[in-house]
Amino acid sequence: SPHQSNVTSSGAIIVAIISLEAFAGMWINAFIVCVLCIGWVRKKTLNSNEKILLLLGCSRISYLCFAWVYNFLYLLYPNYLEVLNIHQLLTLFETLFNYSNLCVSACLCVFYCIKIANFRNSFFNYLKVKIDRMVPWLLLLSGVSAFAMGIVTYDLTETMQSNNITVTCLGNPWDASKRMEKHFIISFFLVGSGYISSFLAVIFSAVLLLFSLWRHKCKMQTNSMKDLSMDAHIRAMKSILSFLVMYSINFICSVLKIIYVMMNESIIIDLIYVYLYAFPGVHSLILIFSNPKLEKALLKILSCVKCE
Repeated sequence: SPHQSNVTSSGAIIVAIISLEAFAGMWINAFIVCVLCIGWVRKKTLNSNEKILLLLGCSRISYLCFAWVYNFLYLLYPNYLEVLNIHQLLTLFETLFNYSNLCVSACLCVFYCIKIANFRNSFFNYLKVKIDRMVPWLLLLSGVSAFAMGIVTYDLTETMQSNNITVTCLGNPWDASKRMEKHFIISFFLVGSGYISSFLAVIFSAVLLLFSLWRHKCKMQTNSMKDLSMDAHIRAMKSILSFLVMYSINFICSVLKIIYVMMNESIIIDLIYVYLYAFPGVHSLILIFSNPKLEKALLKILSCVKCE
C-alpha cells in the first residue's frame, strides 16, 4: 500500500543516516583504541587518562555496533526481532554499552577536574594524590553499574512482551496494564537514577573546574605572570564544556526516547536516534583534538594520506 511504501522509504532514509553516523563513530573510536593500544605495547604501561579513553573507545564501538543492528532490524525487518529473544538481547547490550559510555565519560570529566583543578582543601588534595589508584575501581564500578542497567532493561523488555502476549491471549488488559505500570515505574526510576548520577558528576566537574580556572586566572593577573597550569585549565575546560553541552542534549534525548517509546511515536524516536548516534563520534573527535598524543597521530596519518 502507499502508506507502507512511505514507511519503508522513511525507514530506509533513517537507516542510511544512522548508518553513516554509526560507522563514522566506530572508525573514530577505533582510531583512538588503536593509537592507545600501540602506545601500550611500546611503553608496556598505560596512564590513568589512557585507561579511561581506551575503555571509553571500546564502549562506544560496541554501543554503536549493537544499536545499529537493533535499529536496522527494527526499521526494516521488525519480524526478525521476535526470533529467539533477539529483541531483548540487543536491548540488553545496547543499554549496557550506552550506559558504560556515559559512566566512563563522566569518570573522564571527574578525572580531569581532580587532576587539574586547584583547591586548598585536604579532602580534594587527598583525591588528587589517590586518583590514579582510584581510576581502575571507578571503571570497574562503571562496568558493574552498566551491567545492572542492562539487566533492568532486559527484564523490562521481557515484561512488556509477556504482558502483550497475556493481553492478546487472555484478554485481561486491566490487570496487565497495572502490573506493567508498576514494573515500568520501578525500572524507570533505576535507569533514570543512573543517568542522572552520571549527568550530575559531569555538571559538578565542569563547575568546579570553571571556578578553579577563574581563581587561577585572578591569581596570575595579580602576580603578573603565566604558567603551564593555565593552559591545562583552558584545554580541560574546552573539552569538558563542549562535552557538558553535548551530554545535556544527550540526556534530554535519552529521557525523551523513553517517553516517546511509551507513547509509540516512532517518527520522533527516529529523529532522537539521529542525534544519539552522532554523540559518540563527535565527542570522540573533541577528545582527539584535546589530547596532544591523539592529535599528533591523526595529523601524521592525514599528512601521509595527503602525500600519497
